[in-house]
Amino acid sequence: MWPLMVLSILSISTIIERLWFWGNTLTRERRIVNRVLDVARRGQWGMAYQIAKQSNNRPMGRFFYAPLKLATPDPQLFSLALEAAAEEEFVSMRRGDKILEAVIALAPMLGLLGTVLGLINSLGSIRLGDIGTSSAADVTLGIGEALISTATGLIVAIISLAFYRLFQGFSFSQVKVFRKAGNELELLYRQDWPEVKAQMLLPGEANDASLMAEEPQEDFPPKGSLIKLPDEDESEDDHTPLIKLPSESEDEETPSQSESPESVAEQNTLIQPVIKGNSRLADDDKHQKGEVE
Repeated sequence: MWPLMVLSILSISTIIERLWFWGNTLTRERRIVNRVLDVARRGQWGMAYQIAKQSNNRPMGRFFYAPLKLATPDPQLFSLALEAAAEEEFVSMRRGDKILEAVIALAPMLGLLGTVLGLINSLGSIRLGDIGTSSAADVTLGIGEALISTATGLIVAIISLAFYRLFQGFSFSQVKVFRKAGNELELLYRQDWPEVKAQMLLPGEANDASLMAEEPQEDFPPKGSLIKLPDEDESEDDHTPLIKLPSESEDEETPSQSESPESVAEQNTLIQPVIKGNSRLADDDKHQKGEVE
């Protein structure tokens, strides 16, 4: 009877703890789901985070809090966080099931074992000559007491099995509720993801990005810089002059000159003496090198 007493205490304590858990869970989870989804539909994800954080002591609150506590996750990471939180909560919901399963399996066996041992003790002490006497009455009383253990084991197993099935039904119903709420929350997050992604940039980073987009590309070589005219025969003493390109201000001031043929002709006449001078200098250098040799 003592093993049956221990199993009955374990079963009763587990049943009371699970009834308390499911009572708090089932009575408040619908309220948490409605509040979080309502603010999520309005795009107030910060408020949804606060509601989930306040309900962090409930399975549904922890389920919503797992993805919402992340810093602007992408939709794939958001979905993975929901799945991981759901698996963890399902494990916690099945807590105590192993104890009830053990009680259901062991209680009838221990009761039957007690009955068999009681019958052995009762029938072992009876004699043929004691039939019909007071000793036979004591034997029948011992058999009755032995059968009590079987009845006790069956009662403990039946009660444990009933609550075990009840808790299993609650767990299966929660799977559907979690799946439906998680899918709806993920769908709302995917719809609002472009707005959430736009808020990921800090104000300073956004201004830098806009300035980089508006900044014009510089010409190469920049206008107003000096360039060197190439010469076919460069010597060690290079006397090639540098020519300055017109700057933007000069272009804006004299747009007609750059387009008129007269200005082009004047530039050609100015550049030709420079080129001839360069060729003469190159010939003089070659002549000097020949005399040295």
